[in-house]
Amino acid sequence: MESLEPVAPFSVARESSFKKLQKQFLRSISARIGLILTVVIVLLAILAPILRPFDPATARDFAARLSPPSWEHWLGTDGLGRDMLSLVWYGIRISLLISLVSVGLGLIIGTLLGLVAGYFRGWWETVISWLTDILLAFPSILLAIAVATVMGAGLRSVMLAVGVVQIPIFIRLTRSMVLSLREQGFIQTVRAFGAKPGRIIFLHILPASLAPLVVQATLSIGTATLEAAGLGFLGLGAKPPTPELGTMLSDAFTNGYALSAPWTILMPGLMITLIVLAFNLLGDGLRDSLDPRANR
Repeated sequence: MESLEPVAPFSVARESSFKKLQKQFLRSISARIGLILTVVIVLLAILAPILRPFDPATARDFAARLSPPSWEHWLGTDGLGRDMLSLVWYGIRISLLISLVSVGLGLIIGTLLGLVAGYFRGWWETVISWLTDILLAFPSILLAIAVATVMGAGLRSVMLAVGVVQIPIFIRLTRSMVLSLREQGFIQTVRAFGAKPGRIIFLHILPASLAPLVVQATLSIGTATLEAAGLGFLGLGAKPPTPELGTMLSDAFTNGYALSAPWTILMPGLMITLIVLAFNLLGDGLRDSLDPRANR
């Protein structure tokens, strides 16, 4: 006689919940558009070293500088004769790298500080809230400019500068989630059984706070892309010959060929817009499907 293995109710419920969230996410047109755009952009960034037409770090024939789009150079060339398609392709890769690293930095540090401030309260909350208020007192781009100026121009400086801007956002979000969760019944029960604060925070409170954190992180990637491009436009971004979308725009305007060779600003600006749009639409779709406060 065959033995019947019992089905774990938790696994069934988790699978059912995942399918429900998936259906709810795909029901939104903007979420589907954001998902498609994000996948395409990420694939372009990943495949850049394989499918690049030319080496973006080296100049072609200087006589071919500012050549309009042609069969050889689909998007034309820049002021140094470099292929614009290769530059834009690698620029997407660099911009995504900056955004992901900076948002990851802000997410990790901000979440940890928010967990401490919300759970332990007292002077921990006072100091962290004071630090958060100071950081939020500055406009984000001005704060990023200040940090990048102190650190000096470069890829790492941009990542750090944009990451610092993201920290107070995640501190406030995490702290508000912890304050609403720490007094709920299941946390009180775990605390009554003698669980230590570290276990309560990382095994119970943090998993319950992941949904809004994921949504905020997705939306922050678009914001980080804009801030990184702004720093690059001001000359505080990646150093040449590293291709970066904001730096490409800055070169075109600084050297005075933005209007005479519009293809040098059209594609970098368009790709910045598409990256921001993709992650904003994706974040909105995730918010509607993951955040219970936004569900209808």
